[in-house]
Amino acid sequence: MMLYPAMNKLTSYIPNRYMLVDVVARRARQIADEAEETGEHLTEKPVTLAIQEVADGKLDARNMDLTIEEPEDVLPVEEQAE
Repeated sequence: MMLYPAMNKLTSYIPNRYMLVDVVARRARQIADEAEETGEHLTEKPVTLAIQEVADGKLDARNMDLTIEEPEDVLPVEEQAE
């Protein structure tokens, strides 16, 4: 089975496969959220669009905010036990 775009093309922009998955997933969520906010109908799935952005060189790990945001409504484990 041939994959498009090829993995070696994707890893030329993001060298680590695990980081590639993280970057693509985060960008796909951004695309989906933006489409929902604007009411835009996507012709492709958000993951497909994000992968295409990487393959086109529009997106790499340097352009992404890779910080993990903690939900505000979740209490730390020690506070939940009280």
